[in-house]
Amino acid sequence: MSTNEEQMDFLAVGDMVTDAFIKISAANTGSGVTQEGKKLCFELGDKVPFDTVEIVRAVGNSANAAVSATRLGLNSALISDVGGDEEGKRCLDALKESGVDNEYITVHEGFETNYHYVLWYEEKRTILVKHQEYPYSFPELKTPPKWMYLSSLAENSLPYHDIIAEYLKNNPDTNLAFQPGTFQMKLGFERLQDLYKLSKLFFCNVEEAKRILKIENEEIEIQDLLKKMSELGPEIVVITDGPNGAYSYHGGEVWFMPMYPDPKPPVDRTGAGDSFSSTFTSALALGKEIPEALQWGPINSMSVVQEVGAQKGLLERVQLEEFLRNAPEHYVPKKLG
Repeated sequence: MSTNEEQMDFLAVGDMVTDAFIKISAANTGSGVTQEGKKLCFELGDKVPFDTVEIVRAVGNSANAAVSATRLGLNSALISDVGGDEEGKRCLDALKESGVDNEYITVHEGFETNYHYVLWYEEKRTILVKHQEYPYSFPELKTPPKWMYLSSLAENSLPYHDIIAEYLKNNPDTNLAFQPGTFQMKLGFERLQDLYKLSKLFFCNVEEAKRILKIENEEIEIQDLLKKMSELGPEIVVITDGPNGAYSYHGGEVWFMPMYPDPKPPVDRTGAGDSFSSTFTSALALGKEIPEALQWGPINSMSVVQEVGAQKGLLERVQLEEFLRNAPEHYVPKKLG
């Protein structure tokens, strides 16, 4: 189905990459690989053995979100960029196989496709990233999407953000879900204030919220953090706190949701945040209210971390609802205020 034939439910915007997962075994390296102090260490100049390499294509915050929405039953497309190389062709094929419309992917001859290296140790990952600086341009859309999901872009994309904001101002019926990436947070609220104010939904974790709000070395209650983020403009703010759960704020109401219990130890935590945010957004797009959207998000995150990469574990709606029916008694949203 072409996205020109009917209105899109879900249009994701952001960089797409290939991830090469390099699995490292502490028993084989002998180089002090450790999670103590959140450091991954190797002996400088040493030869470091690895176990396996697994290539995962057509990923990235926004690509992951588009695949997530598609599996949950939404008509989804992705606006992104690839190089005119073989890897770019493989990414387009992978996206198509996932059921995401790739009509709005721009192929740039003479550029390479984004390629990241993931150093994978136990369930943790350290990612070596390099975003190609593509000449971004926003395509002409026949009809405005119901939802736009904006996330990570490269450092030369500042003017592109202004174009996206202008499109949203001209199409107020399109709801924006904004999950800022590293560069977007680095830009600061002031420069992207139009996008914050245009956001129907805004996602970040606790550490990112403090970074955006410039709160350093200061204890702050989660409810105050939610309210301060809301004051920047988003209608609904969702802040995740890792294994401690997730919180939402809308119209003065604060909801808390615990994480869904892992059936077994996580394999890889790549994409857990993307799966939560995109699933929450998809739930709203499907007509759910905030409490139920909060229940949906952690289930997909739980499933994703049981597989390698950010997309393999993404659930279809019938599977997600089965997990919800079988959830433990404590797995319910709690209104805090």
